[in-house]
Amino acid sequence: MTIESEIAAGTPDRVTFTDAPTVVSVRNVSKRFTIRKDNSLKERIVTLGRAGRRHSEDFWALRDVSLEIEAGSTIGLLGPNGSGKSTLLKMIGGILEPTSGSIEHRGRLAALIELGAGMHPDLTGRENIYLNAAIQGLSREEAESKFDAIMQFSGIGEFIDTQVKFYSSGMYVRLAFAVAINTDPDVLLVDEVLAVGDEQFQKKCIDKIREFQQQGRTIILVSHSLGQVQELCDTAVVLHEGVIKYQGSARLAVKNFREILEGRRVAEAEAAHPEETATPGKVEDVTLRVNGGIPTGEVRPGDDITVRITYSHTTPLEHWHSGIKVENQFGHLVYGTDSRQLGITHSPLHGRATIEYTLPNVQFGGGPYFVHVFLAKATGEHIAIQREAARFVVADDDTQTGVARVAGALHEIDG
Repeated sequence: MTIESEIAAGTPDRVTFTDAPTVVSVRNVSKRFTIRKDNSLKERIVTLGRAGRRHSEDFWALRDVSLEIEAGSTIGLLGPNGSGKSTLLKMIGGILEPTSGSIEHRGRLAALIELGAGMHPDLTGRENIYLNAAIQGLSREEAESKFDAIMQFSGIGEFIDTQVKFYSSGMYVRLAFAVAINTDPDVLLVDEVLAVGDEQFQKKCIDKIREFQQQGRTIILVSHSLGQVQELCDTAVVLHEGVIKYQGSARLAVKNFREILEGRRVAEAEAAHPEETATPGKVEDVTLRVNGGIPTGEVRPGDDITVRITYSHTTPLEHWHSGIKVENQFGHLVYGTDSRQLGITHSPLHGRATIEYTLPNVQFGGGPYFVHVFLAKATGEHIAIQREAARFVVADDDTQTGVARVAGALHEIDG
């Protein structure tokens, strides 16, 4: 068996096995929707047969998308609203048909794509369990054997014999997820519906997804939680305006997605105030030093890290803020601060200014870390952001794991 590791910024990403069979194949898929401009049924009847094309418009949600997903992998779908990621997930799940191209999948597929999908509102929770199990190909006996596990995971309790149209959105999702994971799917499709559940239920779902990963099942995940994508996914795909913009490591996909969002922000600023420069400020340079010198190896516990940042602005900026954030390789925020939080007032920015943030006695857990820096207005609105402006690696500690290093101790106490 061959093993490949994608190397990004000098750090190996998740290891993937390259000889696994393909379970989902998306080939040259495009999807067109027709948007009607008629405001009423009367207008539609009047325009029917004459100049009908002027009262409708074609919208291509996806254009010529190709994707191969291997068995046992977890892949994230990222993209701004309207990028086509949910449309692609629905087509993989068989809910929508592609306008052109083909989609093939192997094995049993379970989909959690939108709130209430697959649930009949007039049926009780109990009846919907059997209905969904039947749709997934389970017999009555198989559904009955899994009923207790579904009940326990969903936590619906006494509401199981209530019509689901009276359920809250959280109850909908809990029941639907409980049914989906207990039908033994080979491929699990999960959209943003998990964001509806409470914190405890979300943790249960994440734990179940990790269990599925250990069992070698395939998961396709749409989420706006970028840290979640980096933590759970082997790879990720970034969709923008219906086409694939990036496909590769989850960390680099998140970086690509953030660049798209920043581009949108700039475009919206230009449209709102065409007379102003949308990007008057800039992060000119970022330098990282360890114990006063250029880092030559891993950061050790107790080291001092200094981040020196040079900003520029095309016009005088009387009031402004600076800030930094440090994230680990999974996109989790480990440390962040800014001039407002520190109670620092910067001198007016005329042209260029250089500042330093010092992080003394660093006690981060082992692994790679990425430093993001930003320039903001007095109101807190960002003027410029440079993501992954600097990177450092903290030495591993065999005695502990996590993002913080603590001098823990163990004492045996006699009973």
